[in-house]
Amino acid sequence: MITVKTTVNSDIQKVWDLWTKPEHITQWNFAAPEWHCPNAINNLEPNGKFSWRMEAKDGSMGFDYAGKYNYIDAPQLIKKELEDGRKVEITFTPTPNGVEVQESFQPDENNPELQKKGWQAILDNFKSYVESR
Repeated sequence: MITVKTTVNSDIQKVWDLWTKPEHITQWNFAAPEWHCPNAINNLEPNGKFSWRMEAKDGSMGFDYAGKYNYIDAPQLIKKELEDGRKVEITFTPTPNGVEVQESFQPDENNPELQKKGWQAILDNFKSYVESR
């Protein structure tokens, strides 16, 4: 498993809402300014499907981050499975400095260090989005 985390200076309900609502996912779910998330479908319930589109703004490449939810304990825990079978777990833990968001995921066949950097960049983008609202 690879783990990335950050602490968001906000309350847990706001962090949960901005993490799970499609209209907010499209505002933060990308790792670099040259990318965007033009649409997000998020059926947040056990066996509910999610599909978040990530693509380069110039149209040169893109992919769907998609799968299904296995377990939800709002607003503290999400367990999901990507279409390729990899597992992902996200925890939301209140701390004196805000909410720690931690994502653990099974890497695919690509460079693990690059995967960690990419997922961390998306998480950092989420933190910036929440704290700017």
